[in-house]
Amino acid sequence: MLRVINSRQSVRAWTEKKVAVSIIRRILEAGMNAPSAGNEQAWQFVVVTEKELLERIAAVHPGGDYVGKAPCAILVCGDTRLEEYKGMWVEDCSAAIENMLLAMHALKLGGVWTGIYPQADRIKSFTSLLKLPKSVVPLALVPFGYPAEPLKKRPSRYKKTRVHFNSW
Repeated sequence: MLRVINSRQSVRAWTEKKVAVSIIRRILEAGMNAPSAGNEQAWQFVVVTEKELLERIAAVHPGGDYVGKAPCAILVCGDTRLEEYKGMWVEDCSAAIENMLLAMHALKLGGVWTGIYPQADRIKSFTSLLKLPKSVVPLALVPFGYPAEPLKKRPSRYKKTRVHFNSW
């Protein structure tokens, strides 16, 4: 597991190879096994596989031009109807996203966290484009697929100057 965590990196270029539904399910299962406040699991997931829709998403997300080239994407949303602990859906969904990114890497796929929340214009665009109910708030989109290039080894990001024991 530490190898997967320490070697995962964001991928923004993919082959055209489709991702099997069984693999997508495994990724979603990893996301849904993330911790959540009070185990409320106040999340919803929208899987996008239609090329035309991915291209339309790319057009509404500033800097997200790579999204249209992905074979698949998962929109991770908080569902305020399922909240028992108000506002914790952001942390819950973030944990789910990290689990999914790690699962993708373990499955030889590559993805990238593409932020939406709290940018009001992005929230509005995604809500409209994907016909989300009012109680469902898009947090992030994770486009993914089979990496177009082999991942490069990267140095450790550990910085001992950012670690403080017992006090500052």
